[in-house]
Amino acid sequence: MESKVDRAAADDIVGDVAWQRFSVPYQYPVAFVRGLFDADNPLFARIVRGPETKKRHRCFFMIDEGLASAALTTRISSYFAAHAKHLELIAAPMVVPGGEIVKKDLAHVERMQDAIHTHAIDRHSYVIAIGGGAVLDAVGLAAATSHRGVRHIRIPTTVLSQNDSGVGVKNAVNFKGIKNYIGTFAPPWAVLNDFDFLQHLPDRERIAGISEAVKVALIRDRAFYLWLEENADALAVFEPAAEEYMVRRSAELHMRQIAHGGDPFEMGSARPLDFGHWSAHKLEAITNHHVRHGEAVAIGIALDARYSVLAGLLPEGEDERIVVLLESLGLRIWHPALESTDARGNLAILVGLQEFQEHLGGELTITLLRDLGTGVEVHEMDASLVQQALGWLKARARSE
Repeated sequence: MESKVDRAAADDIVGDVAWQRFSVPYQYPVAFVRGLFDADNPLFARIVRGPETKKRHRCFFMIDEGLASAALTTRISSYFAAHAKHLELIAAPMVVPGGEIVKKDLAHVERMQDAIHTHAIDRHSYVIAIGGGAVLDAVGLAAATSHRGVRHIRIPTTVLSQNDSGVGVKNAVNFKGIKNYIGTFAPPWAVLNDFDFLQHLPDRERIAGISEAVKVALIRDRAFYLWLEENADALAVFEPAAEEYMVRRSAELHMRQIAHGGDPFEMGSARPLDFGHWSAHKLEAITNHHVRHGEAVAIGIALDARYSVLAGLLPEGEDERIVVLLESLGLRIWHPALESTDARGNLAILVGLQEFQEHLGGELTITLLRDLGTGVEVHEMDASLVQQALGWLKARARSE
């Protein structure tokens, strides 16, 4: 008698092709906390220990050089001493460059991989990254490609990494000037957001990260967008309760899209979470990253909001409303580099549209707005409308 297994296998054979099918469930905790390394806070030790009965777990830290300090190192060491029954700090933290510097040269990733090898980090040990989104990207890549993947814990320290990139599943560095060209999809073991780190950010970085909350609210949650409008003044001065709610809700919406959007590893062409990003990525490159990612995203949001109106998708006046919110938060909606051209005289931003399509693969898919809280996918962009939108932004910025 043919077994159920045999029949199932037979169903997966069509002609000369056998289809191998299996699924792997992914889950990881995303926590929001203060005082993560306070000795009496059990969260970190509990996350590392997990359900395993192993008594001690080996941990190695890689820390953004902008955060590396004797005080932080001492707090980590004291925490491990207090939880020595379950945690082993195998070496002093490795300090890595912060910001886009760490993503520009593969030598930084190779140095991380060498450290993982030197300290005998195996698939049951932990590489823990503390830093902004760029550091998390690079350390995540090193962890994902060592032993085909070692356990990796992210501790994001910026608004942008706590409310967006840090809670996701992507790791990458740049290659030959191409943003995020070398990377992996590799979910972390855990993401631990400690709000205390935000207090030490420069105001500019703290404000820039809010743009990702505006982005996800505009495409997925009208109620959250209205909340951002109502609390813009509090967010602009970093009122703790408002900032914490903004980070949490933004992170939740990003996580929901990744888990339930139907394409967590981006096999298709649509990237709804990249609303406002096609021009942002190019603006960052044009300015050699003097415009921060969050700042570029804010400009990209304003550009695509105006384009949505010009294309007849979004009601007239809603673009103005979005720009008012961005400016109330302290974000600019214009930069002179938007008018720059390449060697052939082509508008650089429009070249960025072509590069965005190449990055996505397949047909061009851009997320625009149909309403506040509702995104819509389009498959072409009218260059003349993009230029009109740019002109509107420039004129509006001049009038302020």
